[in-house]
Amino acid sequence: MSSPLVSVIECNELDHFLTHCPKNVLIIDLCNPRVYAQCHIPGAINVHPHELIAGTHPATGKLPPVKMLEALFSRLGYTGGEHIIVYDDEGGGWAGRFIWTLDVIGHKQYSYLNGGLHAWLKKGSPVEQQPAPQPESVPVSLSIDHSVIATREMIEANLNNPEVIIWDARSPEEYRGEKLFARRGGHIPGAINYEWTRAMSPERSYRIKDGVKTELEALGITRDKTVITYCQSHHRSGFTYLVGKTLGYDIIAYDGSWSEWGNLPETPVE
Repeated sequence: MSSPLVSVIECNELDHFLTHCPKNVLIIDLCNPRVYAQCHIPGAINVHPHELIAGTHPATGKLPPVKMLEALFSRLGYTGGEHIIVYDDEGGGWAGRFIWTLDVIGHKQYSYLNGGLHAWLKKGSPVEQQPAPQPESVPVSLSIDHSVIATREMIEANLNNPEVIIWDARSPEEYRGEKLFARRGGHIPGAINYEWTRAMSPERSYRIKDGVKTELEALGITRDKTVITYCQSHHRSGFTYLVGKTLGYDIIAYDGSWSEWGNLPETPVE
């Protein structure tokens, strides 16, 4: 079973957090470092996406070794008692990947800033250009919750399980095998394609789209099933994982994604 729902907050709620409990709040910025240098939410600490992935070919998006995660959270001054607020500048892909990482290490107190930096700037909320002061590094010892991680073996064992739904977050062209980023094209047998960008509203500063639950249910991606989401490297599916969590789905993520599945000679492909 996946962990509890993601708390989605709006910009005015983040203002309240910063005013009333700043010592207990850790704001994580997953924006491009160049964007962070231009403007970021006051006090936010930038985390580069490469700190969240193993980077080993071909499945570059797999969870990094625990020592690498411990180094990251040590740099963040992580004690486990923080309420972590996460945002990015792309609609939620890397923010969702970070939230999945929090679930992996068992951290439960977190929120996603709906719309991220786009929504914050649209509201006219204050920003900073100077990097936030780095917290003092602390010793961190993490354990991994494997229940939110789907593996190739797990997926193969459940391909014919009617209680398991596979959500492909890639483009329709990748899903159909017309665009290849691996040795083989196509999709995991039985997977349902709902591209990650369909779940966000550009006209509403890239907030999670109203009505996304109805669209998912029409495709057969429903709350009464276990949902496994994937993309090419578990970046785009970071957002679909996040969306599923906001809807109360029992959702987990396949971090190997198509970069693993599509590069193996023996995995079944449609």
